[in-house]
Amino acid sequence: MPIVTVACAILVDADGRVLVADRPAGKDMAGLWEFPGGKLEPLESPEAALVRELREELGLETATSCLAPCGFASHPYARFHLLLLGFAIRKWRGVPHAREGQRLQWVRINDLFKLDMPPADRPLIGQIAAIL
Repeated sequence: MPIVTVACAILVDADGRVLVADRPAGKDMAGLWEFPGGKLEPLESPEAALVRELREELGLETATSCLAPCGFASHPYARFHLLLLGFAIRKWRGVPHAREGQRLQWVRINDLFKLDMPPADRPLIGQIAAIL
């Protein structure tokens, strides 16, 4: 089974809330809430992929030096195995806006446990709660 590596952002605002996005209609697991991010391109580092994805998906600018590794998850799906790398980010420029039709919401860390999220994202919640 192929391994797909994804970098995701744990964007933390001044009030300690975390940004989540729903998966748009037409994608696998549509309607579930996830941490923003995306797949690494060939020869791309996780940090560079995440900076690129935040620009493309949310219109945010940040630097790789603003990314702090905060957890990872490994989950087998039917067609691939997902390795999800989480990075906490507290510094960025711009206001997040959905560029791909997804809904966005800021959520308190303990409220993340109540959201419907993909199985690969769920293990990150406890890791995030322990760090933040």
